[in-house]
Amino acid sequence: EREIEAFRDAELRRQSTANLARTRTRYRAMAAALSRAEARIDPVLAKLDDHVTFLKHSLNAQAIGALEVERRDIERGITRLLDEMNRSIAESEAFLRGMEGDE
Repeated sequence: EREIEAFRDAELRRQSTANLARTRTRYRAMAAALSRAEARIDPVLAKLDDHVTFLKHSLNAQAIGALEVERRDIERGITRLLDEMNRSIAESEAFLRGMEGDE
C-alpha cells in the first residue's frame, strides 16, 4: 500500500490498487476454505482415535462387527473431509493461477 501511494502515474496507481483488492478478495476466499477444512479435521481424527483405542482394548470378532456402523460413519467423515480439502486445494490453486495472471 505504501508503494502504491508512491506512484506518480495515476493510472498505474489505479491498476495496482485494483490488483491489490482482487488479490485480497481471492486470498480471503482461499483462507476461509482452508479454515473450513481445518475445522473438520479434529472431529474426524478424534473419532478415529477413540475407535483405535477401543480396538486395542477389545479386539475380537464381536467388537469388530459392532463397529461396522461406526466404520461407515468414519469413512463418510473422511470422505467429506477429503472433499473439503480438495475444494480448498482447488481454491488455493486458483488463487495462485490468478496471481500469475496479475504479474
